[in-house]
Amino acid sequence: MNFQWLAWQNLPWIKASWGEWRYALRNGIAMCLALTIAYALQLDEPYWAMTSAAVVSFPTVGGAISKSLGRIVGSLLGASAALLIAGHTLNEPWLFAFFMAGWLAFCTWIANHYQNNVAYAFSLAGYTAAIIAFSSVNITDVTQLWDIAQARVCEVISGILCAGLMMMILPSTSDGNALMSSLRQMHARLLDHAVLLLQQGSIDNVRTAHENVISQILTMNLLRIQAFWSHYRFRRQNNVLNYVLHQQLRLTSVLSSLRRMLLNWPDAPPELYDAMAKLLHELAQPHCDKYRLALILRGITPSATGDYRQRAFVQRLRYFCWVYLNVNRWIRLIERADADTRFQPPYAPSLARESDSAEAGWSALRTFSVIMLGCAFWITTQWDSGAAALTLTAIACVLYSSAPSPSGSVSLLLKTLLWLSLFSFVLQFGLMVQISALWQFLLVLFPLLLTLQLFKLQQKKRAGMWGQFIVFMGSFIAVTNPPDWDYQSFLNDNIAKVCGVLLAWLAFQVLRPSSDARRSRRHIRALRHAFLDQLRHHPRLSESHFESQIYHHISQLSNSRDEQARVWLLRWGVVLLNCSHIVWQLREWQPTSATLGQMRDSSLQDLQRIMSLRGVHHTALQATLDELETMIEQLQQQAESEANTLAGILWRLRCSLAQLAQAVPD
Repeated sequence: MNFQWLAWQNLPWIKASWGEWRYALRNGIAMCLALTIAYALQLDEPYWAMTSAAVVSFPTVGGAISKSLGRIVGSLLGASAALLIAGHTLNEPWLFAFFMAGWLAFCTWIANHYQNNVAYAFSLAGYTAAIIAFSSVNITDVTQLWDIAQARVCEVISGILCAGLMMMILPSTSDGNALMSSLRQMHARLLDHAVLLLQQGSIDNVRTAHENVISQILTMNLLRIQAFWSHYRFRRQNNVLNYVLHQQLRLTSVLSSLRRMLLNWPDAPPELYDAMAKLLHELAQPHCDKYRLALILRGITPSATGDYRQRAFVQRLRYFCWVYLNVNRWIRLIERADADTRFQPPYAPSLARESDSAEAGWSALRTFSVIMLGCAFWITTQWDSGAAALTLTAIACVLYSSAPSPSGSVSLLLKTLLWLSLFSFVLQFGLMVQISALWQFLLVLFPLLLTLQLFKLQQKKRAGMWGQFIVFMGSFIAVTNPPDWDYQSFLNDNIAKVCGVLLAWLAFQVLRPSSDARRSRRHIRALRHAFLDQLRHHPRLSESHFESQIYHHISQLSNSRDEQARVWLLRWGVVLLNCSHIVWQLREWQPTSATLGQMRDSSLQDLQRIMSLRGVHHTALQATLDELETMIEQLQQQAESEANTLAGILWRLRCSLAQLAQAVPD
């Protein structure tokens, strides 16, 4: 047995850094202060204030503010729903069960359609209504329902205010500094990614690296939202930050296009690779400018009637360099801007956050079914602890329905609650029963919370378990006012809470979320639908909006273990995105020759024939590839600059479409 963790230097209090101590002190004091205030207000279940302070213990100011606002709105909405539902249906148990299941299903459905504060607010609205309504089924006076709802909301707001106060006293690292640092690191990583993709020959880890870059850029959008809430300077520059993220996504699109051209051009001249190495080295310099890049590009740019492939490649490479420098300039402007400076970058829509309606409906059905089943058992057996069980079932179903691995999350929660049951029994009947004043209990609670917070930060693999332990600890030790030492009630409630989570786990096993293969097919179908819209004369989505939507869909399976599902989603996304860029370029290109215009229109019409919502028409695809090859050969025979330009664009289109020959129709 290894006892190294008992060594002095490995103890959590000794090896903790100042940042970890600051985080633990801030959250520990906030939870203890919330409990004290709830006691001073004579609220009957003050542990909910402590739980609320734990839930909003976000590492950054912006995250804490946005999460607190979502929690307040969700709590008020849930309390209102509980008052309406319980106030009108308490005398009809089955009607009460139906409306509560319906409300929880509705909140689950809404939460699955969003991935921000709206999702968090509706999750809170769902299980806040469950906490209030399920605990009030035995009341005899309707006015008690208002008292219960008022107490729960007061406890939640008290916890949030305490967490906010401690965030002001012991502030964390600035969200803005974290965002700007991440933007700089991401911009440098794009160059490393370019070095990887623009190498000669095939490389094994290209797909994984491309997925990681996309995921990190989309993650920075969350940092942008947090910075928006933390400081008005970043609220004023929000349009610039959004534009920068769009341009970084555009850079990954250009790199994938360049990679595809190189794979379809095995005899590319060696001087092209030498020039790319020089360009990337120059872009990494802090004082890089367009003039020095243009000198390098001039050496590999063919004449207007030269090799159409090299000309198309160099034009796309030049576009990458210009966009990279442009993003670098905007990042510098944001860093140097004061609080009163405003910039007007080109318009860019917000990054897409598309939802999976089929999965959201399935999750809502699961929540409705399991709540109705639990209420039916509760009504039939008249179980005294049914409220505790159904509350935990509602929390697990609503909160984890949109998690990447809901079954694993519920399993972890079940494991945590089993440990909490044993821990809370020892704490309450071994220690708390001997304490007669709140300050005495706080002398024990505060160092305990500090230790748990440090465990959460230092043990990365168990961070989820320690986080759940801290959040649910209040409801298990049940610090009530006045205190209650009923052993039988304590044991029944703890067993009921574990059974409630077990019921949610069974629901996720029986009504399983869609497999990654099915989700991949749905995302691919959504991508094809959006791409067909791009082929219209007046598409609904702009080029940037379509691009961000593609990357959002790709990121939805970034953590999937189904290799084939991830590969095909990424492949479809990259191919359709490259084709979309070519479509927009063909639309903007206006030749002087009517013959070239007809060839351009013919290539656009061919794209509509080879693809449908169900997949690729392989016969039409092969015919289109052959026709593109024929048109390229015809254009090569014309010694004109416009013909050479069109040949290069059509060659890029053929390089992108050739990858779809491996696709299997749904």
